[in-house]
This record gives sequence, C-alpha cells and structure tokens, in this order.
Amino acid sequence: MTIEAYQNVVVGSGEPGKFIAWTLAKLGQKTAVVERCLIGGSCPNIACLPSKNVIHSAKVFSLLGHAAEFGAVTGPVKADIARVHERKKEMIDGLIQLHLGFYKSSGAELIMGEARFTESKTLQVTLNNGGERTLRGERVFLDVGSRASIPNTPGLVEAAPMTHVDALNLQRLPEHLVILGGGYVGLEFAQAMRRFGSRVTILSRGRQLLDREDADSADALLQLMKDEGINVLLNAELEEVSGRSGNSVKIHARSAGATHSIGASDILVATGRTPNTAGLGTEKAGVSLEARGYIQVNDKLETTAPGVWAMGECAGSPQFTHAAFDDFRVVRDNLAGKSRTTRNRLIPYCLFTDPELARVGLHEHEAQAKGIAYRLAKIPMSAVLRTRTLSETRGFMKALVGEDDRVLGFTAFGVQAGEAMAAVQTAMLGGLSHAILRDAIFTHPTIAEGLGALFSAVPPLKEA
Repeated sequence: MTIEAYQNVVVGSGEPGKFIAWTLAKLGQKTAVVERCLIGGSCPNIACLPSKNVIHSAKVFSLLGHAAEFGAVTGPVKADIARVHERKKEMIDGLIQLHLGFYKSSGAELIMGEARFTESKTLQVTLNNGGERTLRGERVFLDVGSRASIPNTPGLVEAAPMTHVDALNLQRLPEHLVILGGGYVGLEFAQAMRRFGSRVTILSRGRQLLDREDADSADALLQLMKDEGINVLLNAELEEVSGRSGNSVKIHARSAGATHSIGASDILVATGRTPNTAGLGTEKAGVSLEARGYIQVNDKLETTAPGVWAMGECAGSPQFTHAAFDDFRVVRDNLAGKSRTTRNRLIPYCLFTDPELARVGLHEHEAQAKGIAYRLAKIPMSAVLRTRTLSETRGFMKALVGEDDRVLGFTAFGVQAGEAMAAVQTAMLGGLSHAILRDAIFTHPTIAEGLGALFSAVPPLKEA
C-alpha cells in the first residue's frame, strides 16, 4: 500500500487538534487531520456548546413558569423537546459549516475515518466511506479525547443507559430520569430535565455533590437541586439494575445504611471518563500509556515517542475545552522555539447550572490541606444589587487572600458567576493586590460591582 507523506498528521479534530492543524497548515506545511465522526470534536457537537444550548432552553422554560412574577400573563406552558432538539441541531449544523470553512481556508486536509498506528509515526486509516489510506507524518499529534465510563454494575450495561451524548439527542421527555453521578454533567442535566418536566433522581457516590469543592458550595448546590424538586441520594452505592433504559428500569442502591429500590423510565450515566486510546496501536509507535489508559506526556505534552505529541483529555489534561485550547498553545509555542509548559496553569472551572458555580485558584479545603495561610472574605449574592433587579439573589461570593494581599482563590455561586470570576482571574494572573479590585470603579449595577464589596470584607492582617 502506498504511504502518503505529510509534515503533520493530527489524529482527532477536537479543540487542540484542529487548532494545531489550522495553524501549521497556514504556514504552508502539508497537514492532514483524521477524524472518526465529529467535525470539530465533541465540544461543538455533543458536549459543551450543545449542552449549554439545551440548558438555556430549560432556563427559558423556567422563566415562563415564573412569568407572573415579572408581570407577564401567559397560558399553560408545555415543553416541546423535539423543538429543543431542533434548536440545538441548528446551532451544531452552523458550527460544522464554520469548521469546514476553516479547513478550507487553512489548507489542512480533513480525512474522515479511524486511525491506528502500524509503526512509528505511521497510521493506517479506515475511511468512513470505504477503503484505506496509510499516512506518515514527520510529526504526529494525538487528540483522541475521551468517552463516558459505564460502571461495572450487574445489569447496568444490559440496561443500555444513556450517556450525555444520548441525552442531548433526546426528542422525548423522560418520565423519570435517574442520573448516576453528582458531578458537572449530572447536575447540569438534572436541573435542565427537571425544568422540562421530568422527575429526576440523582445517585451520587460521594458524601457531597462535587466532592472536590468546599462544603458550602456543595451544600448550596444540594439545596438548589432540592428546591428544583430533584431527589438526591448521597453516599449511594449502586448494587444492581434490571430492565431497559427508555422503557422501564429498576435500580437497587444503598445509601446511609438503607436499601432503595427505584423504578424509573431512563438512566443517564455521568460517573467519569475513559480515554479513547484502546485500539490506537500506541504500542507500535513507542507511545506509552499510563495505568488508566491516558497517554503519558511531559509538561510540554511530548509523548515517549520522539516527534509525537498528545493534547487534551487523552493526555490527562483537565476535562475542559479551555484547558485543551491551552494545550494547543503549549505545543504551538514550543514548535516555534518558545518555552511554554503545562506547569502551574491557572485553570478556571464553571458549572453551568442556574445559577452557576464558578471557581478559580484555591478553595478553602485545598489551602488548608497544603498549609497555606489565607484570609477569607465572603458575602451573599443578595448584597450585589444587580441580583435584586434580576430577582436572582441565591448564592454567595468568597475569596481567599494571602498574606501578601494577592488573591489565592475565588468562588462564586450565583447569577453570572462565571463572568465575575474572569475579572478576578485576570487580577490573579497579574499578581495584583486584592486592593485593586476592592478600590476599582465597577459599573453600577453589574455583578462585577460585587467584587468591590467582597474584597472590602477581607480581614486585615493580624499584627505580629
């Protein structure tokens, strides 16, 4: 078989893969991208953007349910899930066309198929439309992502549970949805589906929701779920599942020493991720994997094989598109002769429930575990006057400030929390004193204005 030579071969068209391809192709380098099915990767097709599209539809539906509070007179409101799906699909179709335009303008070749290594820097591609091609790159970039993990619980696989991909493609409303997992995906879907009219139950193995966050954040989210009418079982151990998701299922679980038998129509699994490295043939290319299947990389995202890089979730990077994009920048800059690594990156987090939970830097539990001294400032979101104009006063803001007056961490649970976090993150990146935010003149009334009140609440340093 003929081996086709390229300067760059990229496997996977997710965030870092497509950007490294477009960047190198624009430099005149012969570049090919092999993509199994999702043009642009998971974010614009089945993950970040589609989920936020559906979440916004759910918020609109929720607002309609409270229309009288805002002086609007409406009749009966019913969710049209097929139309929710169609709105999401329209967005996805537009994003795919946008990506195809970028491929055309950059000169990168998009090959739809599945790739696997046959030897060093050489990949055999089984084309989606039939046939095979063999590609060899002077450099190879791996961006194969991850997929939802299905726990090894008796009967669960046989029940054919949904993952987030299936849930986003629903054109019907589940009568009773049981969600396995109390993390980002589980909580976002729980609230959205409840607002559309489904009964929702969350089974979380942790002692709290979002087990990596501070207790006050977890407690606030638990109360939000309860207020939305969602049943939450913590410390839940799934024992057995029978039936078939989409029709009728029975879930047996233990929580707080009690046995629960839950009848439902659907199951959504949101318990973690597995890297898409099985079948890639990494062993034939000298690319080592870690114990859980993630590609082993150094802080420049170089694999154990010379001339091969891995980026994004398959390399164990934080499972966020913005982290994956920075992976691209790390690789890009090092290829250009600069020095950039993944060490000490300040990566923000945002849970897109309504309201949002946003955090950047240290939280209290982490600071205490590391023995880092801090001063805590905390205010309710109701102290931020913009929330009163919106009738969305739920939540709080808090900040950790070090002895040198720099901000160590920021958490906000409330309306537009992610936008307020960006301002604090900028100050943290600049190494600024919290007094800069305390004394800044923010527009009134905005959510960011609350930063002035928050940082005014920082306790003074104790005298020695």
